[in-house]
Amino acid sequence: MGPVVLTQLATGLSVLAGAVLVKSVMDQKPMAGPFSRCPSCNGTGRVTCMCTRWSDGDVGCRTCAGSGRMACSSCGGTGTGRPLPVQVSVRPPKRPS
Repeated sequence: MGPVVLTQLATGLSVLAGAVLVKSVMDQKPMAGPFSRCPSCNGTGRVTCMCTRWSDGDVGCRTCAGSGRMACSSCGGTGTGRPLPVQVSVRPPKRPS
């Protein structure tokens, strides 16, 4: 085997090893980041479109553009949970007079 073949073989093996490493990490922790997977769409960001519930077999409307899948309303199509904006106000306790 020539040096070019050995270089290509080494490159292929390193790519394969990297893919195996990424796969094992993704199996242990599917979503990286501070937010977890959306429970409504299971992290895909898409859910079954409403038009498939009313139709008689045909699929397609403006919302899903004929795909039968629309953006998830729970996560906004991101696939991850999103924090709810909450404002907490704290008042000092009243002192007895």
